[in-house]
Amino acid sequence: MNYESTIQPDYDADDNPLLDREEDRRSRRNLIVSGVLLLILLVGIGYFLSRDGGAAADGDKKTQTPVVSVISPGRGTIEGTITATGTLAARRELPIGIAGEGGQVVAVLVEPGQWVRAGQVLAIVDRTVQIAQASGQAAQIQVARANADLAEANYQRALKLVAKGFVSKADIDRLRATRDGAFAQVRVASAQSGVISAQMRRLNVVAPAAGLVLERKIEPGQIVSAGSGVLFRLAQGGEMELKAQLGEVEMAKLAPGVSATVVPVGTDKLFVGQVWQLSPVIDPVSRQGTARIALAYAPELRPGGFATATIKSGAIVAPLLPESAILSDNQGNYVYIVDKDNKARRRPVKTGMVTEKGVAVIEGLDGSERVVLRAGGFLQPDESVQPRPVKVG
Repeated sequence: MNYESTIQPDYDADDNPLLDREEDRRSRRNLIVSGVLLLILLVGIGYFLSRDGGAAADGDKKTQTPVVSVISPGRGTIEGTITATGTLAARRELPIGIAGEGGQVVAVLVEPGQWVRAGQVLAIVDRTVQIAQASGQAAQIQVARANADLAEANYQRALKLVAKGFVSKADIDRLRATRDGAFAQVRVASAQSGVISAQMRRLNVVAPAAGLVLERKIEPGQIVSAGSGVLFRLAQGGEMELKAQLGEVEMAKLAPGVSATVVPVGTDKLFVGQVWQLSPVIDPVSRQGTARIALAYAPELRPGGFATATIKSGAIVAPLLPESAILSDNQGNYVYIVDKDNKARRRPVKTGMVTEKGVAVIEGLDGSERVVLRAGGFLQPDESVQPRPVKVG
């Protein structure tokens, strides 16, 4: 028994596969949907950018502009100071030795640290020999005076007899010469006695002026003479000084009479003095000179000690900037100022005194500018900045 089977064709009238045609329709549909979604997304992005894009751009621009701290220094009176170190010493140190022939020391009457008056005896030297010489000379004076009295009497008697012819004029002349010689012998003996008395006085070691005894180099029993050197050292009036060492640049800024404060090592006390003398020469090796600062006596001021001095070197009226605001390169010192358009402008300046509070600017600024306080080294000329005013000090 034969059966006929009916098979559906897989091709259309144009001989195209029916399955491929269905897939094409599906792909076209998906493509259309994707295009529509993409178009919607693009429209949304465009709308968002048109609404907020400008504000975002402005915000980014502000974020990129650096923020800098600025100050307006103004102008003020700046006291200049110079710091120096040096050695304490007596302002007028008097070395005292033996003035006479010397001898053995009998007694020493003072100690270092004591005050003495002018003419006060500091030490006594044995004078036994000089006392005996003074006694002998006193006897010689008496002998000379006796001879002078006898010569005077003989001369006066001869004057009475010459008128009667008993004495010649030649005898009168001889007697007058004898009398004059006898009186001269009296004067010679008296002068020699004065020499011995002076020698005895010079055996005492005395203070030539009032002051403070700094050093004693003599003891009882010691043999002293003119070659013994310094026996005592005395600070006249007790006045002290600091010999401050300064460079030649600092020396040029000072003048006698300027005030100074001195702090000795080992104490925090301040002593006020003034420069009374500046060295007329500069050491060619160290390039330094000496400023001598006069000080009143105080127990803490010990000669030979070390001290620090702060010396006033005049005053100027100028802007004062912190060191962080001042920059330097091969063209010199400069600062950055912010103008009215908030642009950083480079301004060359000339600096002056350096103090604990900052550096004085003597040229280039009038004090009213807005000066960049920090980070000036990271700026470029004419760069836009956001200034933030701050107060210093």
